[in-house]
Amino acid sequence: MNGARPAKRPPWLTVRAPSGGSVSRVTETLARHGLRTVCREARCPNVGECWGEGTATVLILGDICTRGCAFCSVESGHPAPPDLGEPARVAAAAAELGWRHVVVTSVTRDDLRGGGAAQFARVVEELRALPSPPAVELLVPDFAGDRDALAAVVAARPDVLAHNVETVPRLYPEVRPRASYERSLELLSRAHAVDPGLPLKSGLMVGFGETREEVIAVMEDLFAAGCRSVTVGQYLAPSRNHPQANEYLPPEAFTELAAAARRIGFPRVACGPLVRSSYRAGAS
Repeated sequence: MNGARPAKRPPWLTVRAPSGGSVSRVTETLARHGLRTVCREARCPNVGECWGEGTATVLILGDICTRGCAFCSVESGHPAPPDLGEPARVAAAAAELGWRHVVVTSVTRDDLRGGGAAQFARVVEELRALPSPPAVELLVPDFAGDRDALAAVVAARPDVLAHNVETVPRLYPEVRPRASYERSLELLSRAHAVDPGLPLKSGLMVGFGETREEVIAVMEDLFAAGCRSVTVGQYLAPSRNHPQANEYLPPEAFTELAAAARRIGFPRVACGPLVRSSYRAGAS
Protein backbone atom coordinates (compact mmCIF):
# COMPACT_ATOMS: atom_id res chain seq x y z
CA MET A 1 0.00 0.00 0.00
CA ASN A 2 2.63 2.43 -1.07
CA GLY A 3 0.77 4.23 -3.85
CA ALA A 4 3.36 3.40 -6.53
CA ARG A 5 1.67 2.27 -9.76
CA PRO A 6 2.98 -1.20 -10.74
CA ALA A 7 4.12 -1.97 -14.27
CA LYS A 8 2.41 -5.35 -14.64
CA ARG A 9 0.53 -7.99 -12.73
CA PRO A 10 2.72 -10.26 -10.61
CA PRO A 11 2.67 -14.05 -11.04
CA TRP A 12 0.43 -14.73 -8.04
CA LEU A 13 -2.42 -13.03 -9.91
CA THR A 14 -2.16 -15.32 -12.92
CA VAL A 15 -5.00 -17.84 -13.18
CA ARG A 16 -6.01 -20.33 -15.83
CA ALA A 17 -9.11 -19.66 -17.88
CA PRO A 18 -12.10 -21.58 -16.47
CA SER A 19 -12.84 -24.79 -18.32
CA GLY A 20 -14.16 -28.30 -17.80
CA GLY A 21 -17.47 -30.06 -17.60
CA SER A 22 -18.92 -28.09 -14.70
CA VAL A 23 -18.19 -24.74 -16.34
CA SER A 24 -19.72 -25.85 -19.65
CA ARG A 25 -22.80 -27.24 -17.91
CA VAL A 26 -23.39 -24.09 -15.84
CA THR A 27 -22.85 -21.86 -18.87
CA GLU A 28 -25.33 -23.82 -20.99
CA THR A 29 -27.95 -24.05 -18.24
CA LEU A 30 -27.84 -20.36 -17.39
CA ALA A 31 -28.07 -19.41 -21.06
CA ARG A 32 -31.08 -21.66 -21.52
CA HIS A 33 -32.82 -20.02 -18.56
CA GLY A 34 -31.89 -16.54 -19.72
CA LEU A 35 -29.78 -15.79 -16.65
CA ARG A 36 -26.51 -14.01 -16.04
CA THR A 37 -23.92 -14.34 -13.31
CA VAL A 38 -21.73 -11.63 -11.88
CA CYS A 39 -19.01 -14.29 -12.08
CA ARG A 40 -18.91 -13.65 -15.82
CA GLU A 41 -20.10 -10.03 -15.97
CA ALA A 42 -17.42 -8.92 -13.47
CA ARG A 43 -14.80 -11.28 -14.92
CA CYS A 44 -14.17 -13.04 -11.62
CA PRO A 45 -10.96 -15.14 -11.59
CA ASN A 46 -12.57 -17.88 -9.48
CA VAL A 47 -15.36 -18.95 -11.84
CA GLY A 48 -14.14 -22.50 -12.37
CA GLU A 49 -13.49 -23.17 -8.68
CA CYS A 50 -16.80 -21.82 -7.39
CA TRP A 51 -18.95 -23.36 -10.13
CA GLY A 52 -17.24 -26.68 -9.56
CA GLU A 53 -18.11 -26.52 -5.85
CA GLY A 54 -21.82 -25.97 -6.50
CA THR A 55 -22.17 -22.25 -5.93
CA ALA A 56 -22.57 -19.22 -8.17
CA THR A 57 -23.53 -15.56 -8.00
CA VAL A 58 -26.61 -14.82 -10.08
CA LEU A 59 -27.06 -11.29 -11.40
CA ILE A 60 -30.70 -10.18 -11.41
CA LEU A 61 -32.49 -7.03 -12.60
CA GLY A 62 -30.62 -6.84 -15.89
CA ASP A 63 -27.05 -6.04 -16.87
CA ILE A 64 -27.25 -2.24 -17.03
CA CYS A 65 -26.42 -0.28 -13.88
CA THR A 66 -27.77 3.19 -13.13
CA ARG A 67 -24.52 4.27 -11.49
CA GLY A 68 -21.08 3.44 -12.84
CA CYS A 69 -18.38 2.79 -10.24
CA ALA A 70 -14.86 3.22 -11.57
CA PHE A 71 -13.80 -0.34 -10.82
CA CYS A 72 -16.77 -2.15 -12.36
CA SER A 73 -17.04 -3.80 -15.78
CA VAL A 74 -20.86 -3.73 -15.80
CA GLU A 75 -22.24 -1.24 -18.30
CA SER A 76 -24.02 1.85 -16.96
CA GLY A 77 -27.01 3.51 -18.56
CA HIS A 78 -30.79 3.13 -18.70
CA PRO A 79 -31.89 -0.40 -17.79
CA ALA A 80 -34.98 -2.25 -18.94
CA PRO A 81 -37.96 -2.88 -16.61
CA PRO A 82 -37.62 -5.85 -14.21
CA ASP A 83 -38.34 -9.28 -15.63
CA LEU A 84 -41.12 -10.70 -13.45
CA GLY A 85 -40.34 -14.25 -14.59
CA GLU A 86 -36.73 -14.01 -13.51
CA PRO A 87 -37.13 -15.28 -9.90
CA ALA A 88 -38.74 -18.52 -11.06
CA ARG A 89 -35.98 -19.06 -13.62
CA VAL A 90 -33.31 -18.55 -10.96
CA ALA A 91 -34.93 -21.27 -8.87
CA ALA A 92 -35.29 -23.59 -11.87
CA ALA A 93 -31.62 -23.23 -12.76
CA ALA A 94 -30.54 -23.73 -9.15
CA ALA A 95 -32.58 -26.93 -8.96
CA GLU A 96 -31.27 -28.24 -12.27
CA LEU A 97 -27.65 -27.56 -11.32
CA GLY A 98 -28.03 -28.83 -7.77
CA TRP A 99 -26.63 -25.65 -6.27
CA ARG A 100 -26.16 -25.88 -2.53
CA HIS A 101 -25.50 -22.17 -1.97
CA VAL A 102 -26.79 -19.43 -4.24
CA VAL A 103 -25.58 -15.85 -4.07
CA VAL A 104 -28.00 -13.37 -5.62
CA THR A 105 -26.85 -9.88 -6.50
CA SER A 106 -27.93 -7.13 -8.85
CA VAL A 107 -26.90 -4.02 -10.65
CA THR A 108 -27.88 -0.84 -8.84
CA ARG A 109 -31.38 0.21 -9.92
CA ASP A 110 -31.90 3.78 -8.74
CA ASP A 111 -34.64 4.00 -11.38
CA LEU A 112 -36.89 1.58 -9.48
CA ARG A 113 -38.99 2.25 -6.43
CA GLY A 114 -37.28 0.39 -3.63
CA GLY A 115 -34.22 -0.18 -5.79
CA GLY A 116 -35.37 -3.64 -6.84
CA ALA A 117 -35.79 -4.99 -3.31
CA ALA A 118 -39.05 -6.72 -4.25
CA GLN A 119 -37.23 -8.76 -6.91
CA PHE A 120 -34.70 -9.95 -4.33
CA ALA A 121 -37.54 -11.01 -2.02
CA ARG A 122 -39.27 -12.93 -4.83
CA VAL A 123 -36.06 -14.78 -5.69
CA VAL A 124 -35.71 -15.90 -2.07
CA GLU A 125 -39.33 -17.05 -2.05
CA GLU A 126 -38.86 -19.11 -5.23
CA LEU A 127 -35.66 -20.71 -3.97
CA ARG A 128 -37.24 -21.55 -0.62
CA ALA A 129 -40.07 -23.34 -2.43
CA LEU A 130 -37.71 -25.87 -4.05
CA PRO A 131 -37.86 -29.49 -2.77
CA SER A 132 -34.20 -29.20 -1.72
CA PRO A 133 -33.71 -25.45 -1.23
CA PRO A 134 -30.16 -24.13 -1.28
CA ALA A 135 -28.78 -21.66 1.21
CA VAL A 136 -29.47 -18.14 -0.06
CA GLU A 137 -27.05 -15.25 0.25
CA LEU A 138 -28.16 -11.84 -0.96
CA LEU A 139 -25.50 -9.34 -2.01
CA VAL A 140 -27.54 -6.16 -2.20
CA PRO A 141 -26.96 -2.57 -3.36
CA ASP A 142 -27.60 0.29 -0.97
CA PHE A 143 -31.22 0.85 -2.19
CA ALA A 144 -30.39 4.58 -2.09
CA GLY A 145 -30.94 4.46 1.66
CA ASP A 146 -34.58 3.32 1.36
CA ARG A 147 -35.37 1.77 4.76
CA ASP A 148 -38.56 0.08 3.58
CA ALA A 149 -36.65 -1.62 0.78
CA LEU A 150 -34.11 -2.96 3.23
CA ALA A 151 -36.88 -4.12 5.58
CA ALA A 152 -38.49 -6.08 2.73
CA VAL A 153 -35.21 -7.85 1.99
CA VAL A 154 -34.57 -8.68 5.65
CA ALA A 155 -38.16 -9.94 5.98
CA ALA A 156 -37.47 -12.43 3.16
CA ARG A 157 -35.06 -14.09 5.61
CA PRO A 158 -32.02 -14.90 3.48
CA ASP A 159 -29.40 -17.08 5.11
CA VAL A 160 -26.81 -14.32 4.67
CA LEU A 161 -27.17 -10.65 3.83
CA ALA A 162 -24.14 -9.02 2.23
CA HIS A 163 -23.41 -5.47 1.19
CA ASN A 164 -19.95 -4.39 0.09
CA VAL A 165 -18.33 -1.12 1.08
CA GLU A 166 -15.74 -1.79 -1.68
CA THR A 167 -13.09 0.74 -0.59
CA VAL A 168 -12.05 3.12 2.18
CA PRO A 169 -14.09 6.31 2.71
CA ARG A 170 -11.31 8.66 1.51
CA LEU A 171 -11.42 7.07 -1.94
CA TYR A 172 -15.20 7.07 -2.44
CA PRO A 173 -15.19 10.25 -4.61
CA GLU A 174 -12.74 8.55 -6.97
CA VAL A 175 -13.88 4.92 -6.85
CA ARG A 176 -17.61 5.14 -6.00
CA PRO A 177 -18.63 8.73 -6.78
CA ARG A 178 -22.40 8.13 -6.53
CA ALA A 179 -22.27 5.95 -3.43
CA SER A 180 -21.87 6.82 0.24
CA TYR A 181 -19.70 5.01 2.79
CA GLU A 182 -21.92 6.24 5.61
CA ARG A 183 -25.06 5.00 3.82
CA SER A 184 -23.51 1.57 3.37
CA LEU A 185 -22.63 1.34 7.05
CA GLU A 186 -26.13 2.48 7.95
CA LEU A 187 -27.65 -0.27 5.80
CA LEU A 188 -25.65 -2.91 7.66
CA SER A 189 -26.36 -1.39 11.07
CA ARG A 190 -30.07 -1.16 10.36
CA ALA A 191 -30.23 -4.74 9.09
CA HIS A 192 -28.54 -5.87 12.29
CA ALA A 193 -30.99 -3.86 14.39
CA VAL A 194 -33.99 -5.33 12.56
CA ASP A 195 -32.75 -8.92 12.80
CA PRO A 196 -29.74 -9.38 15.10
CA GLY A 197 -29.57 -13.07 14.17
CA LEU A 198 -29.13 -12.43 10.44
CA PRO A 199 -25.51 -13.07 9.41
CA LEU A 200 -24.06 -9.95 7.78
CA LYS A 201 -21.16 -9.83 5.39
CA SER A 202 -19.17 -7.13 3.61
CA GLY A 203 -16.06 -6.81 1.52
CA LEU A 204 -13.60 -4.40 0.03
CA MET A 205 -10.84 -4.32 -2.53
CA VAL A 206 -7.32 -3.04 -2.05
CA GLY A 207 -4.84 -1.60 -4.48
CA PHE A 208 -6.54 1.76 -5.09
CA GLY A 209 -4.01 3.68 -3.02
CA GLU A 210 -5.44 3.13 0.46
CA THR A 211 -3.26 2.58 3.52
CA ARG A 212 -3.22 -0.48 5.75
CA GLU A 213 -4.52 1.67 8.60
CA GLU A 214 -7.48 2.79 6.49
CA VAL A 215 -8.38 -0.82 5.65
CA ILE A 216 -8.25 -1.82 9.31
CA ALA A 217 -10.42 1.18 10.22
CA VAL A 218 -13.02 0.02 7.69
CA MET A 219 -12.99 -3.47 9.18
CA GLU A 220 -13.52 -1.95 12.63
CA ASP A 221 -16.48 0.05 11.28
CA LEU A 222 -17.96 -3.08 9.71
CA PHE A 223 -17.63 -5.07 12.92
CA ALA A 224 -19.29 -2.26 14.89
CA ALA A 225 -22.14 -2.27 12.35
CA GLY A 226 -22.83 -5.95 13.05
CA CYS A 227 -20.84 -7.67 10.29
CA ARG A 228 -19.20 -10.93 11.26
CA SER A 229 -17.89 -11.95 7.85
CA VAL A 230 -15.42 -9.88 5.82
CA THR A 231 -13.57 -10.35 2.54
CA VAL A 232 -10.58 -8.45 1.20
CA GLY A 233 -9.21 -8.93 -2.32
CA GLN A 234 -6.94 -7.27 -4.84
CA TYR A 235 -8.48 -4.82 -7.29
CA LEU A 236 -7.85 -5.91 -10.86
CA ALA A 237 -8.81 -3.51 -13.63
CA PRO A 238 -11.32 -5.32 -15.87
CA SER A 239 -9.95 -3.59 -18.98
CA ARG A 240 -7.41 -1.04 -20.14
CA ASN A 241 -10.17 1.55 -20.13
CA HIS A 242 -10.68 1.21 -16.38
CA PRO A 243 -8.48 2.78 -13.71
CA GLN A 244 -5.43 0.61 -13.17
CA ALA A 245 -4.35 -0.63 -9.77
CA ASN A 246 -1.99 1.62 -7.84
CA GLU A 247 -0.44 -1.40 -6.17
CA TYR A 248 -0.49 -5.19 -6.23
CA LEU A 249 -0.26 -6.39 -2.66
CA PRO A 250 1.80 -9.54 -2.05
CA PRO A 251 0.11 -12.58 -0.48
CA GLU A 252 1.74 -11.92 2.89
CA ALA A 253 0.01 -8.52 3.08
CA PHE A 254 -3.34 -10.28 2.86
CA THR A 255 -2.25 -12.69 5.57
CA GLU A 256 -1.55 -9.69 7.80
CA LEU A 257 -4.95 -8.15 7.01
CA ALA A 258 -6.67 -11.45 7.81
CA ALA A 259 -4.89 -11.55 11.16
CA ALA A 260 -5.99 -7.98 11.86
CA ALA A 261 -9.60 -8.88 11.04
CA ARG A 262 -9.50 -11.80 13.45
CA ARG A 263 -8.06 -9.58 16.16
CA ILE A 264 -10.99 -7.23 15.65
CA GLY A 265 -13.28 -10.21 16.25
CA PHE A 266 -14.42 -11.44 12.82
CA PRO A 267 -15.08 -15.19 12.97
CA ARG A 268 -15.28 -15.51 9.17
CA VAL A 269 -12.45 -13.94 7.18
CA ALA A 270 -11.33 -14.37 3.58
CA CYS A 271 -8.35 -12.27 2.52
CA GLY A 272 -6.24 -12.97 -0.54
CA PRO A 273 -5.17 -11.56 -3.90
CA LEU A 274 -7.94 -13.37 -5.80
CA VAL A 275 -10.62 -13.27 -3.10
CA ARG A 276 -13.92 -11.74 -4.15
CA SER A 277 -16.95 -10.99 -2.00
CA SER A 278 -18.67 -14.27 -2.92
CA TYR A 279 -15.53 -16.41 -2.97
CA ARG A 280 -16.31 -19.82 -1.48
CA ALA A 281 -19.53 -18.35 -0.17
CA GLY A 282 -20.92 -21.76 0.74
CA ALA A 283 -18.06 -22.26 3.17
CA SER A 284 -18.66 -18.97 5.02
